[in-house]
Amino acid sequence: MADATNIKPLNPDEEAFLRALGRVMTLLPRVVDADMLEEHAISGTEYMVLMHLSEVRHNEMRMSELAKVCGLSLSGMTRVINRLESQSLVVREKSPDDGRAWHAVLTSAGRRQLEQAWPTNLASVRRHVFSHLDGCDIAAAAEVLERIAPQ
Repeated sequence: MADATNIKPLNPDEEAFLRALGRVMTLLPRVVDADMLEEHAISGTEYMVLMHLSEVRHNEMRMSELAKVCGLSLSGMTRVINRLESQSLVVREKSPDDGRAWHAVLTSAGRRQLEQAWPTNLASVRRHVFSHLDGCDIAAAAEVLERIAPQ
C-alpha cells in the first residue's frame, strides 16, 4: 500500500470522471436488469452468463472461470447458476479433469432463452449506453476500459 502522505490528490477532471464512472457502474446493471426482467424471466447478469456459455466450446465453462469473466465472486456465480438451473437453462457437471471443480453447461432451453432475450438486451444497452455516445470514439473508449479491466 502506498504512503498516503505521498499520494497526489485527484484533480477536478479526475474526480468528476471517477464519480461518473461509479454512477455508471451502479446504475447500468440496475436499468438493464429492469429492462430484461420486464420482458423475460432472466436478469442482465443471468443473460451475461448465458451469453458467455454460448460463446465457448461445448457451451460449458468451469464455474471459477465463468465467475471471472462475468466479474462475480464464486459464491455470486453459484447463486446465479442456481437460479438458471432452477429454470433448466443451465446444468452443473463435475469437471472431467478435476473432480473438485464444477462446470456450468448451457442447455438447449438456455440457448432458446438467450436468443429470445437478445433483442431486449440489445435495445437496453443501445438506449442506456450507446445513445449517449454520439461523436465519441467507441474503439478508443473500449481500449481505455480494457486497460482498467483487462480480460
